[in-house]
Amino acid sequence: MQLIDTHTHLDFEMFDDDRTEVFSRSQAAGVERIVVLGVHEPNWERVWQLACTQPAAYAALGLHPIFIEEHRNEHVEQLRGWLNRLRGESKLCAIGEIGLDYYIQDPDIERQHHLLEAQLALAAEFSLPVLLHVRRAHAPMIAMLKRHKLQRSGVVHAFSGSWEEAREYLRLGFKLGLGGAGTWPQALRMHRVLKQLPLEAIVLETDSPDIPPAGHAGERNSPELLPDICRMLADLKGIDADELAAASYHNSCELFGWPQA
Repeated sequence: MQLIDTHTHLDFEMFDDDRTEVFSRSQAAGVERIVVLGVHEPNWERVWQLACTQPAAYAALGLHPIFIEEHRNEHVEQLRGWLNRLRGESKLCAIGEIGLDYYIQDPDIERQHHLLEAQLALAAEFSLPVLLHVRRAHAPMIAMLKRHKLQRSGVVHAFSGSWEEAREYLRLGFKLGLGGAGTWPQALRMHRVLKQLPLEAIVLETDSPDIPPAGHAGERNSPELLPDICRMLADLKGIDADELAAASYHNSCELFGWPQA
């Protein structure tokens, strides 16, 4: 089984004690490539160094809406500077994690929209896909993506919306990132949506260290668990796990412009 984890935060401190071992165990489990996402300006250097030192790691850089209070206008220009410096680097694969989050307490919606618009413009400028965080904000996100019409599209991370919302993203050329959340018995709407999704719409992810799959409540999530997530999601969809893994692998390579083994 060949797998790609399209969304992780392996630079976070909870991996400091065994990060190298996590990469080794993940690759032994069949996870060939692992995308590590930046969330604010202070961790971009750490994410990039991880991509440079770990053969399986690839970097995405962005300004996450949850950290809206610490983002500054100059950080967008600093992000442009990073993208200029890294233009053409094979280890830079996307802009992310970016998006909209209406779930957080007292969301500054105007600032979130301004920041996302600026980063979508960078994605168009540098012809990079985007890795999107969307919570309780699918309608405004879809409207914004329709305005921008990105050439490279991207992934809607940890998708848990309706079939109607999924269909809108698919019409815009986006993939849907599926991970541990969909494996839990109570995720009934996600189970229904999963059965309707075409295989060409799906990429797999863990969001490590967050959102562990069923049977791992309270544990640190890791790319090592991606094969289990794949098997559980495939079972819910009624297909063979190898078929889902192959589809996700193909879709991820196509999205990021990677050669397929």
